[in-house]
Amino acid sequence: MKTAICVALASTMVLAQAQDSKNRYLSLQVEMKAAIARGNAWLAKQQKEDGHWDNAELPAFTALALTAAVRDPAVDRKADLPPHIAKGFEWLIAQQKDDGGIYNKGLSVYNTATAVTALTGAEKERYEPMIVKGRKHLIDQQWDIGQKKETDNKNDGGIGYGSKNDRSDMSNTYLAIEAIALSRKVIEDGKHGNQPDLDWDAAVTFLSRCQNLTETNDQPYASDDEKNKGGFIYGPGETKAGEETLPDGRVALRSYGSISYAGLLSLIYAKLGPDDPRVKTVKEWLGKNYTLEENPGMGAEGLYYYYQTMSKALSAAGIDKLQLADGKEADWRTDLAGAILKKQREDGSWANANGRWMESNPVLVTAYCVMSLEQLYYSIPDAP
Repeated sequence: MKTAICVALASTMVLAQAQDSKNRYLSLQVEMKAAIARGNAWLAKQQKEDGHWDNAELPAFTALALTAAVRDPAVDRKADLPPHIAKGFEWLIAQQKDDGGIYNKGLSVYNTATAVTALTGAEKERYEPMIVKGRKHLIDQQWDIGQKKETDNKNDGGIGYGSKNDRSDMSNTYLAIEAIALSRKVIEDGKHGNQPDLDWDAAVTFLSRCQNLTETNDQPYASDDEKNKGGFIYGPGETKAGEETLPDGRVALRSYGSISYAGLLSLIYAKLGPDDPRVKTVKEWLGKNYTLEENPGMGAEGLYYYYQTMSKALSAAGIDKLQLADGKEADWRTDLAGAILKKQREDGSWANANGRWMESNPVLVTAYCVMSLEQLYYSIPDAP
């Protein structure tokens, strides 16, 4: 009898907590839904006559705008897509090449990954053959150029812009991993035949080589210094945040915010659990460097890319409150939504005054912001 009462009380407490969470975010959801609608309305006005957005040589712009469009809470994905969205998808799939990639002038991984994610998000059966081909193209780009084993080159296991003559990097790897993981639902029932998969063990080795954590990174540039331990760098031996000389004379490659959230998301899609040291330490680094005012380590550069990776990573990690270094917890959903909402311009768009990585382009940044708000909207417990 006592056991039954305890179980009933525990269930009641869980339901009450869920209801409190839902009520806490109710007004925020209303604000986000309105901002999403305004952002997508602005994006719709920017669409070109033939269906693409901004730059036909970079299908990623169209893919990002389409992802923002189909994830809008006001769009019924079970119904036919609105005409302008359907037109955009028709343009996008027309760019698919014989090798399965969806690109025009290089950068096949970046363009294909964003396109596969958009096509998957549309949830339309007629797009599945294109998703399958694009997914295979991404898998084919995974590095394995060593002679002794699959990870003897530091770039092995990762993915670059679409060439194995330069290097692999965290940005392309995370985007490809995301697209491959999200599109798995299209191929898992077997109706498209036997399909390849990423070498996930090799991918984890690559991810480990991009993290400042000597316990799991077998490369000499890894650092466990207090500022950088657990955070991620752009690629093996390369960071966009610069270097610093440590008190003992060694040189550390600085970890930075956007790519550390990309690292967390990638580790989760690789099915590493919360007790894995790589997952634990990157969350610790993110807690120590938590801010919405800048992209930690990069300032205003890549700020909106940072917002997007934050929204996806913390949602996928199932983190309700982020543990900070001082013992406090951050309500990251409210903080992130507030930071994005206050930056929306009167016409519904967003743009970064700092133009690095094309963030002065309002089409790109508006898509980023709408996608971030949508991620936040759906991450709220009991959201539609």
